[in-house]
Amino acid sequence: MREEFDHIVIGGGASGCVAAARLVTDGGRRVLLLEAGYSHHHPLLDMPPGIFKLINGSKYMTYHHTVPQQHLNGRVHDIPQGNVLGGGTSVNAQVYMRGRPSDYDEWDQILRTSNDGAAWDWSTVLQHFRRIEGNNRLSNDFHGNDGPLLVSDPGHVDDVSRWFVQSVQQKGEPFTSDFNGVTQRGVGFYQFMNRKGKRSSAAYAYVEPLKNDPRLTVRLRAAVQKINIENGRAVSVTYRDGRGVEHTVHSSGDIVLSSGALVTPKLLMLSGLGPAEQLDSHGIKTVVDLPGVGRNLIDHPEVPVISVANGPYGYFRQGVGWRMLKNGLNFKLFGNGPILSAGFEAGAFINPVDRDAPPSIQAFCVPIVYLDRDLLKVFDDTYGVTITTVLVKPKSRGFVELRSANPADMPLVSPHLLQHPDDMQMMVEGQRFFRDVLLTGALGKRIDKVIAPPGPDLSDEAMAEHCRRFVKTNYHPASTARMGADGDPMAVLDARLRVRGVDNLRVSDMSAVPNINAGNTTAPAMMLGDRCADFILGLDRPAAAKVN
Repeated sequence: MREEFDHIVIGGGASGCVAAARLVTDGGRRVLLLEAGYSHHHPLLDMPPGIFKLINGSKYMTYHHTVPQQHLNGRVHDIPQGNVLGGGTSVNAQVYMRGRPSDYDEWDQILRTSNDGAAWDWSTVLQHFRRIEGNNRLSNDFHGNDGPLLVSDPGHVDDVSRWFVQSVQQKGEPFTSDFNGVTQRGVGFYQFMNRKGKRSSAAYAYVEPLKNDPRLTVRLRAAVQKINIENGRAVSVTYRDGRGVEHTVHSSGDIVLSSGALVTPKLLMLSGLGPAEQLDSHGIKTVVDLPGVGRNLIDHPEVPVISVANGPYGYFRQGVGWRMLKNGLNFKLFGNGPILSAGFEAGAFINPVDRDAPPSIQAFCVPIVYLDRDLLKVFDDTYGVTITTVLVKPKSRGFVELRSANPADMPLVSPHLLQHPDDMQMMVEGQRFFRDVLLTGALGKRIDKVIAPPGPDLSDEAMAEHCRRFVKTNYHPASTARMGADGDPMAVLDARLRVRGVDNLRVSDMSAVPNINAGNTTAPAMMLGDRCADFILGLDRPAAAKVN
């Protein structure tokens, strides 16, 4: 029996959930949402600190292993991706961050040169951010307070986080009450996508309210094999269900590909849309030669500064034994305690080279010795503090390629973190700045020693070697099927997220962005889903009609 919908959305992550829900609620369309992962209903997914139980291995995560990175001495590192409805919004640390106005003004300058260029400047995208946001403290030109995504201050703030904020101020940086407001620079406390200890994911905010709406059909464990294109038009999608049975579903309107910056280019290539030479090497017929598919991979690199505390500070062992029982009872009986925190309560945006220039480094203070899959092999777990330093506007570029023509095979991923010498130098300067933060001021009084980078050799080369050893993803891959101007041979999409050379096919996830934003990428991904729905529904006016 032939199944046909008005639209098919491939990928139930941050952008896909928003696009699918908007097409239903504002367009009255019949939408099929295909998600390869699992349901978002699980207690560990809901509570803020659940990430620490999931990050090192879970069915709710897919781990992409990079190809050996020669500039990192041949290291192979992981890039986790959410394998669950809601995508990264169901498994991340919930930090709400949008980037800065110049990020989007840059996109606008690139894309307005297109014949049908949509506006992407800050004033335009801000309308979408405000529509999405339900902030519990802020309501002004920068923030909305009645959107479906619940944004809140941290429900619990550890003393270590407060000492961090004080120490960075003692280094001369201003206190910032809103990283998504007038200025990004400074130190302060993040806001989070949760409310009263429960995660507000894209799945909860957008899909859950439509669970009884017959116009939205959600299928989990639905691994898409390819998009079928006939006579230059995307007409159907073939997917395999959890039992291994193959299905083909048809769409009378636009198909939206929202599978993330690592899987979206893979699915485009499996569908015959990509670099012809690469497709030919795998025996895939080229439908449209799009050399930019899989190129231009950008990710925020992060490197930890790790210290051991001189007392029982922070969150060490708060999730095990009697402490776990105590914290659970506090949460259940009184609605307070560490369970209300994802652990990343405080942070900063600074430029360690030119303090008055736009910030180049984002920092997260974690009141533990933060051990991911790589660091578990190196350091002892004890009382301590970790500051992760993140390069917000990297120059390094990598790629995503097909491993084979088999849809079950993971793509080849090479992010090239810190490959550009300017990236490495800025990361080294960021490490020096925050290593000093750990050893001075209010925080320094509680630190016994810094164990990474340990010193005493703090030369550029010694610091760079530390960075090469420990750099990893900040979980923000982007730009592998980017929008671009007419005439740009590497532009996969036009300014309205349409795949060039194919009708009825759009990409709506972080693979679409011309350059990565300065900060976490969940909110921008949701903004893209909101914009994509407007484009399909005809609710976004052409740039020529926009009132300045």
